[in-house]
Amino acid sequence: MAFMLVQSAAVTVLLLGLWKLSQHVTRILSSPLRALPGPKTSHWLYGNTREMYNVEKDTLSKWSKKYGGTFRYKSFFKQDALFTMDDRALNHVLTHVNDYEKPEQARYILGRILGKGVLVVEGQQHRQQRRVMNPGFGNAQIRDLTDVFFEKAIKLRDTLLSSVITDTSGEAKRVDIMPWLSRMTLDVIGLAGFNYEFNALDMNEKPNELSQAFEATVNSSEGLDRFSSLQQIFPLLRYIPTARTRNTDNARATMMRIGSRLLADAKAAVIASEGGEKIEKSSVQGRDLLSLLVRSNMATDIPESQRLSDDDVLAQVPTFLVAGHETTSTATTWALYALTQAPEVQQKLRREMLEMGTDTPSMDELMALPYLDAVVRETLRLHAPVPTVRRIAVKDDVIPLETPITDVDGNVQHEIRIVKGTPIYIPVLEISRSEAVWGADSRAFRPERWETIPEAAAHVPGVWGHLLCFLGGPRACIGFRFSLVEMKALLFTLIRSFEFELAVPVNDIGSIAKIVQVPFVRSEPEKQSQMPLLIKPYQAS
Repeated sequence: MAFMLVQSAAVTVLLLGLWKLSQHVTRILSSPLRALPGPKTSHWLYGNTREMYNVEKDTLSKWSKKYGGTFRYKSFFKQDALFTMDDRALNHVLTHVNDYEKPEQARYILGRILGKGVLVVEGQQHRQQRRVMNPGFGNAQIRDLTDVFFEKAIKLRDTLLSSVITDTSGEAKRVDIMPWLSRMTLDVIGLAGFNYEFNALDMNEKPNELSQAFEATVNSSEGLDRFSSLQQIFPLLRYIPTARTRNTDNARATMMRIGSRLLADAKAAVIASEGGEKIEKSSVQGRDLLSLLVRSNMATDIPESQRLSDDDVLAQVPTFLVAGHETTSTATTWALYALTQAPEVQQKLRREMLEMGTDTPSMDELMALPYLDAVVRETLRLHAPVPTVRRIAVKDDVIPLETPITDVDGNVQHEIRIVKGTPIYIPVLEISRSEAVWGADSRAFRPERWETIPEAAAHVPGVWGHLLCFLGGPRACIGFRFSLVEMKALLFTLIRSFEFELAVPVNDIGSIAKIVQVPFVRSEPEKQSQMPLLIKPYQAS
């Protein structure tokens, strides 16, 4: 009897597999993207995906020059997918968020790290979370947090001077700046995010429990092995426990436990501050983002259907950590790298900053510095922390094109017809470095270009700065103002205080995509991510 049940189950699985295979073959043969130009498949399982994510080989630039700004490539199992740099097509995909979602595999990876926070969920759940969180990321709230940014930036400056750059002879000291910037942004998001002191910059403090849990969670996403990759493609394999998944689960459990305590403290503080009075949305105030989120969620004039559950609020804790920590520290790392390659830019930027007679300008004063703004924009154009974004069509659709394309049959196409399940690849970094958009010197670091941007750049559908580094549409980065002010405060403090040079030959610096695009030294691959700089205190002549 048991044998017959096993046999029946095996036959059922086989038939289901054959049915799925036939569906997949049918999709390939009937795909409306087959007529588009594009590269040949390089692997039966991965298609062209491994080539596309190899930042070092600059494959996307070569393909876009050969096949144009919109072409077909092969995703997993040779499925047709769409690559596009077309402004109108991008605007369509980014604004129709109910029709184009993050792929299930991407949500699985992020969900393992973040839980069901605002970066992971879709549809009504995303709209609800975003609605409650929006007040925490407005100009007024970021203005109140600016002194936190400067407090931690100055702590970083002083720690470097007292504990790292201790040579009084004036000689530059080699320093891997990445972990220091990471410590600073971790301290910022701890205090500004949920009133929690990591003390990551305190040399005498051991890493606390939340810091260790966060580090373990992030590390679990890096260097995926073959089985982890297969788990993304085949959901049934996710039920098989591995050392990686167990470590991630344990780390996330720790984060949720501590997050629950922080949430309870935030609720108690809100109730105590109101003295038993009703909490209204219009009176929502708070310094850290979690407290403001709790206040907004507890407001008595918000309908019950629009409130977040405690689980939804808790899911934002790791979201704040990752989104408000890794991206800003990485972007600032690339900014310092770019400034080492343009000494005249570094000097001009320092002169602008030194003209301000304070170490702690207000947010409005900081944002009014024109050359600092241009340097930040140029850094995020050339070194976007998140170089690519993927979406998947959840229904059949027609994507309009600004620039018509000619298919392999010689027909001119003014729109692209796609079917449900089609992957869409948005090449953020490639668009930001495109000669067609930014001119012949598109790969040069030249902040002066922002004095008069090219007409083509004005049509890029990004939420900030004619760039896609924060995306656009309803799912644009909710924390982009937070990140920009923090990055500017960091650069303001460091460039006024130090001179920076690259400690290795420029061609020894490469980049690799992890959660974000990080630098590494080609001659020292065993050290993984690093940015070695020669740093010495600035002394006015």
